[in-house]
Amino acid sequence: MRLTLILLLTPLLTPLLTTAALAAPGGAVDGLLSGYRAEGASDFVAARAATMWSATTPAPDGGPARSCTSCHPVDMRAAGQHVRTGEAIEALSPSVTADRLSDPAEVEKWFARNCKWTLGRACTPQEKGDFLVLIQGAK
Repeated sequence: MRLTLILLLTPLLTPLLTTAALAAPGGAVDGLLSGYRAEGASDFVAARAATMWSATTPAPDGGPARSCTSCHPVDMRAAGQHVRTGEAIEALSPSVTADRLSDPAEVEKWFARNCKWTLGRACTPQEKGDFLVLIQGAK
């Protein structure tokens, strides 16, 4: 009887358990990193992202040079503020903002916006993976 019940419930529970694992910050990040590796990225290095984090880039629109730290502080546990709009930005660190990095679609959306605004181009899979490792490790 128990074995029959388990066999009947397994196909129903497996997708739920998989979805729950991907919804957790570690699961979402692991899935994104796997995708970036599939796109050709290699080992992810937080130090590489930390260098990019503070580096300034000429603004594509001719405005002042930009960096990630234009809006986000070096300490990712602290809140930031958008340099142009003045809008508050919650801390990037998942240790402070619990749902940070929990939704892969949101992560990709913000990479698309922020890379284009800051660097004037899309981030590479390698850069995205490096940034995720950096942000995930900010404790």
